[in-house]
Amino acid sequence: MSEDAVAVDAPTTRTRVRAGLRRPRNWLEVVRFATVGASGYVVNLAVFSVLVHAASVDYRVAATAAFVVALTNNFVWHRIWTFRARGGHAGSQGARFFVVSLTAFAFNLLVLHALVAGLDVAEVPAQALAVAAATPLNFLGNKLWSFQA
Repeated sequence: MSEDAVAVDAPTTRTRVRAGLRRPRNWLEVVRFATVGASGYVVNLAVFSVLVHAASVDYRVAATAAFVVALTNNFVWHRIWTFRARGGHAGSQGARFFVVSLTAFAFNLLVLHALVAGLDVAEVPAQALAVAAATPLNFLGNKLWSFQA
């Protein structure tokens, strides 16, 4: 088959996005993802706040610890509830989830550092903004790769 034939047969990204937006199942996943994300967000900020304010831990170390605790919370809930991926191999899903989460976390740290060091935003509000900025990257990676059906 020629390259032209493949290009013609392959659905465009726009077509795939449009089809995906029309599926109620996808919207329910977004709502469940947001709910789990909110719980992870609270866990992340609680751990981060305790470490920064009560334990005087550097904000970058605190962000890393908060990430690990929230990561565990989110994997369990995304696997059993958001994407209902209990039939897949938990180890494979966990490894992919970790890669996606690590990528989103790296982006989170870049935003956090830019806000704290570059714009002099206080650590906790900066972390809240950084986590929110990384969320779309996290959702797409997990939906399309970690827990793909």
